[in-house]
Amino acid sequence: MKLEIRYAEHPGDMKLYDTQKMRERFHFERVFVKDDISLCYTHSDRVVFGGAYPVDKVLRLEGGRDFGTDVFLERRELGIICIGGAGKVSADGAEYTMKKGDGLYIGKGVDVRFSAADKGNPPKFYLASAPAHAAYPTVFIPIEKANPRKLGEASAVNVRTIYQYVHPAVCKSCQLVMGMTVLEEGSVWNTMPCHTHERRMEVYFYFDMKPGGVVFHLHGRPEETRHIVMNNEEAVISPSWSIHAGAGTAAYTFIWAMAGENQTFDDMDTVPATELK
Repeated sequence: MKLEIRYAEHPGDMKLYDTQKMRERFHFERVFVKDDISLCYTHSDRVVFGGAYPVDKVLRLEGGRDFGTDVFLERRELGIICIGGAGKVSADGAEYTMKKGDGLYIGKGVDVRFSAADKGNPPKFYLASAPAHAAYPTVFIPIEKANPRKLGEASAVNVRTIYQYVHPAVCKSCQLVMGMTVLEEGSVWNTMPCHTHERRMEVYFYFDMKPGGVVFHLHGRPEETRHIVMNNEEAVISPSWSIHAGAGTAAYTFIWAMAGENQTFDDMDTVPATELK
């Protein structure tokens, strides 16, 4: 299991960052590594995110010195969404077979392992984890049972369906909120006007991009914006003080995961586009 650690930044520090420094601090490139679990630990609300990509091996989430626990989920909860392939997740021995679009919530204290159901079509499991104070039951969430919300307008090129997986409308969790947004063909904005939410940080994971396509992820305070160019199957950290928005060269899908003070999805501070600088 590979782990990178990213420390939290003051928003004023970002004014001094060039492109390389922005990518070092907020961008996570190697989400999927064959037969390994690749994770990033951000000190922004102590969220851990990354990918499990089992092909020939069974992979186990492990604790250790970085977490101060023997078991990864000893004091954490976990959300999983399969972005492709077919695989199995074992939660304390209970096995869940997952295909693309299926999700899973696992509460604290559980031992988790990943394996491929078909080595010719191995699974890619995207993971997000946050500290937890209570143990809630494991819940399997196929996309048909996720809570869909359709938003946007064709005239604003942002027609999208937001599927809420780890959310009070679907299952109990301590603080983790997680879902997937699918843009319709011809739409490129994942949200605009953009927003901030001081009460929660967020991680975006972009995938299902067309070959050669990219997403320009917007970052920073509304009056001091930057962008980070995202390729397929890459993730980016958005601290609570940063705007949350992005636009691609074509339609794409992204998984969002949040942790912080509350789980109210609509608790956000919208920023008119005319106020961005």
